[in-house]
Amino acid sequence: MNRWTFLPRGLLAAMTIMAASALMPTPAQATRVKDVAAVQGVRSNQLVGYGLVVGLDGTGDGNNAYTTRSLANFMQQMGISLPPGVTVQPKNVAAVLVTADLPAFARPGQTIDVTVSSVGSAKSLRGGTLIQTPLRGADGQVYALAQGSLVVAGAGASAGGSSVTVNHLNAGRIPNGALVERTVPTPLLLGETVTLALRADDFQTASRVAAAINRAIGDGTAQALDGRTVQVRAPRDPNERVTFLASLEELPVELATPTARVVFNARTGSVVLNQAVKLAPAAIAHGNLSISISSTPQVSQPPPLAPQGAQTVVTEKADIQIQQDGGKIIEVEASAQLADVVRALNKLGATPQDLLAILQALKAAGALKAELEVI
Repeated sequence: MNRWTFLPRGLLAAMTIMAASALMPTPAQATRVKDVAAVQGVRSNQLVGYGLVVGLDGTGDGNNAYTTRSLANFMQQMGISLPPGVTVQPKNVAAVLVTADLPAFARPGQTIDVTVSSVGSAKSLRGGTLIQTPLRGADGQVYALAQGSLVVAGAGASAGGSSVTVNHLNAGRIPNGALVERTVPTPLLLGETVTLALRADDFQTASRVAAAINRAIGDGTAQALDGRTVQVRAPRDPNERVTFLASLEELPVELATPTARVVFNARTGSVVLNQAVKLAPAAIAHGNLSISISSTPQVSQPPPLAPQGAQTVVTEKADIQIQQDGGKIIEVEASAQLADVVRALNKLGATPQDLLAILQALKAAGALKAELEVI
């Protein structure tokens, strides 16, 4: 009798995957399935809420209309009604927005971290306490309640019109500051299949993930639906499905060669090239044009026998110089490796801003085998 006969099918499939993974040769550029894909529908959800931070040392919003109104509404909920015509102007209260990420499979009673950010004119949230704030999802339902003392990683002091601030004082965090009150359903246990969503759109990677799963379990277990998703047949029993997916994520997959791309950050001037960038033979002439303008003040005195009322005046003498550095023609050899491409570009001695113009010209000339992306 086969010794696997009495094992559940999901556990049998998981043990088959582990055995196949141990016997499968690991490619030089191999990674795990969990590094390139995730189960579709298993994700976090963003939560947001509006609340009040109290207990500040005179660094609150003061007489902001919405802060005063929010505090009056809260006091009314506590059974305290202000006399007509009386308004509060608390300097130790600040209106804030509270944000959090509700992780997948979070259950009622679990805690999550929250971030608290000022939306008014508060100078600092240091030392404040967030009063109970409902956190809502995109559907308007309350999924968590936040409350607690803020942790602000900063400090500040002011006196005599001078002030010193270290880090940012208008935002802070509350570790484990929210209690989960509602569960977000996930499609993990629905249907006979699960869908793996690739982190990047690539047909070759999707094909290789499906092939790796079929080699480990059997033909027909997985199929690539497009360049982003792979559908996998899985056991129906929840325990078996979890065990199956845990083993599935550890399967080795050979990485596909990425699309050749050059990314330029316009804010910082940084240029990043991936390993697939290639250069064809080309010749580049690079030079700089500089314009210098200087102004020298001069005093103009009235000449002898000048008309009555003539005055001494100050004039400006402008000196304009244009200098153009000689641009040498540099030959760039064909480069297939990233290190060769870097050496070829370093020969130009250009700044990152100039390098972007050179790369655009190389792309237009057909010598740069890559996509240009500006972020």
